[in-house]
Amino acid sequence: MDSFSITPKTERARGPGFSFVIEPICALIPAGEFEMGSASGRDDEQPVHRVWVDSFEMAVFQVRNRDWAVFMEATAHPAPPFWNDSNFQDPDQPVVAVNWIEAAKYCEWLNALPPQSGLLGRRYRLPTEAEWELAARGGREGELYPWGNEAPEARPPYLERWGGAVSRPLPVGKSEPNPFGVFDLGENVHEWCADWYDKAYYARSPARNPRGPAMGTRRASRGGSWRHHIRVSRCAARSSIPPTFQYADYGFRVVRDVQSQDAPSFRD
Repeated sequence: MDSFSITPKTERARGPGFSFVIEPICALIPAGEFEMGSASGRDDEQPVHRVWVDSFEMAVFQVRNRDWAVFMEATAHPAPPFWNDSNFQDPDQPVVAVNWIEAAKYCEWLNALPPQSGLLGRRYRLPTEAEWELAARGGREGELYPWGNEAPEARPPYLERWGGAVSRPLPVGKSEPNPFGVFDLGENVHEWCADWYDKAYYARSPARNPRGPAMGTRRASRGGSWRHHIRVSRCAARSSIPPTFQYADYGFRVVRDVQSQDAPSFRD
């Protein structure tokens, strides 16, 4: 556990207009520079370029059905598609079919909680593509997947996680965490990122804390899912869909800013 830091407890707090809020358990992602992209990947993963990302904290789990249920109760937000489908009703499964706009609203809701909630001052948001890839790489350069170079088909139990026979995501946390302590990166559900998507963005990306183009028609996403594994489960693989789309293999996780950039670099 020395290679990562996890917030020591799950906090629960009550505020007006909602039941219990479960504060995301987060792992510290140390600041660092890494090679973003893949020379052997698709065109939108090139050119490979060095990027510095400041430290931040990432939720160790994808947002779950139990978390989304509290949000719906608090805000009267309508249920997403598949909410009443028996394949997607486990409280610890990642919530699915939430579009980018709804994921951003969830972050805004966390940020707007009143002082008695215990969450005041913690700014939650979606990760940038660069943050997601830094976290997925776990401080290791050049490896293909968040878990290393082992192909998905070689991972036990492959048939439970991926493939045509799989009809649902697993409850979060079933796989081993990566070196930073984050679970399910690269699998279970595709994860929304904050960035607009541009397949040619890497050619002009800033070298420090890139946040994607200023506008676009599609939002970026990262990671594989219970339906699609090999193509997009690699650390460098990029994908995108319009921000209003709601798919049964799309979910999200949140990140939050750290109080100080004095956190150690993973190169220290």
